[in-house]
Amino acid sequence: MIPHSFKKILTLSYDDGVEQDKKLVEILNKYGIKATFNLNSGIQSGSSQFTRNDVHIRRMNVASLPELYRGHEVAVHSLTHPRLNEQDEDTIINELEQDIINLERIFGSKMLGMAYPYGTFNETVVKLVRKCGLLYARGVKSTHNYDIPDELLTYQPTIHHNDPKLMEHAETFIKLKPENIQVFYVWGHSYEFDTDNNWQVIEDFCKIISGKDDIFYATNAEALLGNN
Repeated sequence: MIPHSFKKILTLSYDDGVEQDKKLVEILNKYGIKATFNLNSGIQSGSSQFTRNDVHIRRMNVASLPELYRGHEVAVHSLTHPRLNEQDEDTIINELEQDIINLERIFGSKMLGMAYPYGTFNETVVKLVRKCGLLYARGVKSTHNYDIPDELLTYQPTIHHNDPKLMEHAETFIKLKPENIQVFYVWGHSYEFDTDNNWQVIEDFCKIISGKDDIFYATNAEALLGNN
């Protein structure tokens, strides 16, 4: 539970379990900021590799992940990262249930939420996510606000870390004196810091927004479910 004295919550969310998460976790831990890491357990292997902007990107093997993500949250991202809105119901259930089973076995904790692969979903996907017992699910459309909607299975983030308004939002959030709970939710892929050669973005962001007495630094589950 988040103490009732906090009205401002910061949370981050990063997808795909790639090797760049190691450097990202190091930065987050340095500044006392929490994140949720969304994993595809069916392809969570060093054999799962791809290239973006001439940068070689490799998913991590499972063995080191419980220690790496200690203090953060691990969440569902589907078994193999398909566009769930293009799959039949049996396949959607398989993608969700098997990822949940695998991740709960690997990390020894209950899976509470997920990030939609590619941010895509429809009514059927949401229905099946609910059926699988997940309590929140995140898309990829920036809202540029901090409100928590009533429906958490179609939650959209505040902003992507590459958005030019990121630091403006950080400064606004720091100054904010809200009456109701506000969640500043940043998302992305850690490999983007390599493909865009901009690790300084997350370092600067964490530096400016960390260590504030009126901000609770939370995982996604803490941020969205912590007062329910």
